[in-house]
Amino acid sequence: MRIKLNSRARRALTTLTHYGMITLGALLVALAVRVFLVPNDVIVGGVTGVAQLLSTYFGTPVGGVVLALNVPLMVLGWRRLGGFVFGVRTICALVIMSVAIDALTPYARPVTSDPLLYSLYGGLLDGLGLGLILRARGTAGGTDIIARLAEAGTGVQPGRVLLVCDVLVFSAGLFAYGPEKVLYALLVAFVSSRTVDFILSAGRGARQALIITDRPEGIVRALLYDLGRGVTRLEGVGGYTGATHAILLCIINRSEVSALRAAVAAADPHAFMVISEANEVIGEGFRPLRPGQRPAVQAPAAEPTRRQG
Repeated sequence: MRIKLNSRARRALTTLTHYGMITLGALLVALAVRVFLVPNDVIVGGVTGVAQLLSTYFGTPVGGVVLALNVPLMVLGWRRLGGFVFGVRTICALVIMSVAIDALTPYARPVTSDPLLYSLYGGLLDGLGLGLILRARGTAGGTDIIARLAEAGTGVQPGRVLLVCDVLVFSAGLFAYGPEKVLYALLVAFVSSRTVDFILSAGRGARQALIITDRPEGIVRALLYDLGRGVTRLEGVGGYTGATHAILLCIINRSEVSALRAAVAAADPHAFMVISEANEVIGEGFRPLRPGQRPAVQAPAAEPTRRQG
């Protein structure tokens, strides 16, 4: 039995889900910092890394310094990236993360002293936490705000921006912890950035299929009625032969690739097909574009899926 929710209830449920993701993400970041990275003298990237350096030299609390350093960045982010909603969600993530980092200090103990293990798991938890926060339309403050600004202005993936900022912090950490620890920190940053990009793209990707065929009718029927996907039909001319061919463009989910191959092989064994990654698909049959939403990467598509052509 399915329960139908009105628009207000759906918005409330979405907001509640986002804050749950932000809370979990902030706790994962704090856990990575306090259990895997700081106890092993592996410098963390961004503002947290600056706070770690200050703690090493002056004994200041890492979480408290993170909170203080984020105030000017919060002012900038508040004005540039969505005002109230952005500010509240970022403050929520920032406060939970900062408090958890300091609160875990008396209780957290290093899980492992193996450099490879604490680097990999520290980076994995850090990236997983940051990815959840960013996906919930918030940030953890610090360089996350810079990453969101870059994404909004240029479409650059947040993980890459975070990696560049981390390298700058690691240059300072070289003098505090030595080259070996910085090398491990670079590994942490790489794992974290890849995990962030994976979390942000999870569930949003698809496959774009471009099919050149002389028997389009059977393929079109299979796409429309067997796979339930829309298809756009174009006409193309071969550069060498000058012959006219039908070109079919469609967007499918990853799980439908095998069915598409079988349908094309059955309808036209001599068809030429190219299947490529679509980073993000927005439209009917996939993820709807909400008013005011600006996607970082938009998948190439000729017309909305399921009602193409």
